[in-house]
Amino acid sequence: MDYRDSGVDIAAGNETVRRIKSLAKATFTAGVLSDIGSFGGLFQIDRERYREPVLVSSADGVGTKLKVAFMTGRHDTVGADLVNHCVNDILVQGAEPLFFLDYVATGRLSPDVTEKVVAGVARGCVENRCALLGGETAEMPGFYADGEYDIAGFIVGIVEKSRVIDGRSIAAGDTLIGLPSAGLHTNGYSLARQVLFDAAGFRPDTFLPEVGATVGDALLAPHRSYLNAIKPLLDGRLIKGMAHITGGGITENLPRILPEGTAATIDRKAWGIPPLFRLLEKRGGIATDEMFRAFNMGIGLIIACAPADSETVLDALRSSGSSPIVVGRVTSGQRDVHYTT
Repeated sequence: MDYRDSGVDIAAGNETVRRIKSLAKATFTAGVLSDIGSFGGLFQIDRERYREPVLVSSADGVGTKLKVAFMTGRHDTVGADLVNHCVNDILVQGAEPLFFLDYVATGRLSPDVTEKVVAGVARGCVENRCALLGGETAEMPGFYADGEYDIAGFIVGIVEKSRVIDGRSIAAGDTLIGLPSAGLHTNGYSLARQVLFDAAGFRPDTFLPEVGATVGDALLAPHRSYLNAIKPLLDGRLIKGMAHITGGGITENLPRILPEGTAATIDRKAWGIPPLFRLLEKRGGIATDEMFRAFNMGIGLIIACAPADSETVLDALRSSGSSPIVVGRVTSGQRDVHYTT
């Protein structure tokens, strides 16, 4: 017997590495000191730019959104979703990304599929000015169903210590500004798939007139990165706190940045809930409170700032091409979210 008899194809692994090596190298920035294939990735921090550099790291995946990729045979978007999600997770603390690592695991390695997945990762890294420093591709026969894989991402960013955004200065009366999402992003897919595929009986190619897209296109809409929109504001110290609205929705994520003694009031009528969420709510018979806990409901990032700075922040966001919305305000309370309708 040999390794291939057990289900691990070393030749396919070598071919995969050959294909993705150029994708990764195209993302390299000035700080990269190592090449793809090293045991560890080397990155040099620009000490002339930072007096007291603080590294900010995060790890995440894209959840069961991958199931939609498997159903449609489209694998070139989930990698970018992964990068953008991780970028936003460190951005809310004021950090800009330095480098990214990816992990792809599958039962039977397909160089074609893996190349498409990593191409999406590389595209996300280029768009966020982040080096794809390395990663791992694992072939694990018997562990995953045929044709399926999982991906995870690991990001490291940097921020000057004096510019860390941690929400400590948030106070009652502060303005809460939301930035629109591009769909479900990477959360709530287990419930969405149950509603659309199991309960409604839709197929990925079913066209949804109220959404203006097929089910597959609507569910694979990319997770938006907010780096370019927020970056012009990072040096101005106008932002007191930011919340990335991921799993748990506004209900669970906004309290994570609130100091003790504060709460948030969100006006559900401040923005138009996108049709996809309305469709899920109706087809699934989902209670409104549960919708706001399971999905982002059209808001992917929330910024807290002083009322006196809100117009400056709004103007800067509009100048970056964003469509910011005042969604509520900070109140006195016990780190909770209250909704008005």
